[in-house]
Amino acid sequence: MSPVRTEDWPRWPPPPTGEQRERLLRVLDGGRWGATSGTETAGFAAAFARTVGAAHGLCTVNGTVALFLALRALGVRAGDEVIVPAYTFVASATAVVLAGASPVVADVTETLHLDPAAVDRLAGPRTTAVLPVHLAGAPADTGALREVADRHGLAVVEDAAQAHGARRYGRSAGGLGDAGCFSFQSSKAMTAGEGGIVVTDDRAVYERLWALHNVGRAVDGGWYDHPELGWNLRMTEFQAAVLRPQLALLDGWIEHRAARAAALARELVAVEGLEPVPVPPGTTRHTWHLAMLRYESGAFGGRSKAEFVAGMAAEGVPLDPGYRSLSREPSLAPHRVRSGPCPVAEAAGESVVWVRQPMLMADDAAMGQIAEAARVVQARFRG
Repeated sequence: MSPVRTEDWPRWPPPPTGEQRERLLRVLDGGRWGATSGTETAGFAAAFARTVGAAHGLCTVNGTVALFLALRALGVRAGDEVIVPAYTFVASATAVVLAGASPVVADVTETLHLDPAAVDRLAGPRTTAVLPVHLAGAPADTGALREVADRHGLAVVEDAAQAHGARRYGRSAGGLGDAGCFSFQSSKAMTAGEGGIVVTDDRAVYERLWALHNVGRAVDGGWYDHPELGWNLRMTEFQAAVLRPQLALLDGWIEHRAARAAALARELVAVEGLEPVPVPPGTTRHTWHLAMLRYESGAFGGRSKAEFVAGMAAEGVPLDPGYRSLSREPSLAPHRVRSGPCPVAEAAGESVVWVRQPMLMADDAAMGQIAEAARVVQARFRG
């Protein structure tokens, strides 16, 4: 029997535009390839910051480095602690280690976003920041997290790697804390293969970011003046040239994915044991980097998530198994000083699967095929 879906899924990133080619060639032919000599990187940083409603933007080599820079610019140092959610990519925690601090792993809510109550319980005398993750394209509850942070004197650094264009109560992700960090890695909603950006409203924080990413130079200082220690963590002009035209395309991509996510949810009503993870309250714009689905093995003959993912792939629907809880990440064990109980995140590691962004760039018929493949796998597992 042939698979439910035999067609290829949409590619990501999408085919390059004429404007991207024109900007790339202009940089190539102009010979000003570095951010310190050209105009593309600074122009893109300013334009991106405006879309978030932030006063300043600073481009970096990747999203992990953006988080590291934001933490350092906001005063995180060796011996400090930073609270991170258990259900996230490991880079959210390794950025903390890179900054010299220790990640403290907190559980998540049913939406799989950082639980403010868990943060409140875990904040201690060495805690200096909290790092909420706007998972899958939906903002975390930054309102409640801000209240907890203010009570404990913590900085709030947003990991918005998956949330370009997302909004909470009409306010843009990345502009809800003290600094917001985005990734432009190849799977992200805007991409140059790699790259990242930090946005902030605080001029002093921006100047500190600028120095740290530009080998310790001051914004108005000389080329060989290095008032402090810094690194070369700058984006290239080529990356910015690829990114700038995507600002005009982002809204259309988001609208397309939102329509497909709605179609998928309708189709899954007929599939027992497979349903969307709830969207965080207050989300006024979900950008659907991922559609996260909760898999109930009991409805599928008791088969494991891994077996379900393999069965769906055989039907031409390559779901992603998603994260395991950082509380169970062995590479963090030498660096993680504390972890609260993480039953929600650990259960999600066993039960949540993802429909990735490129699949949500398909059509409504493809969403029906995802549901149909799940029914076929379910029938097979039930025997």
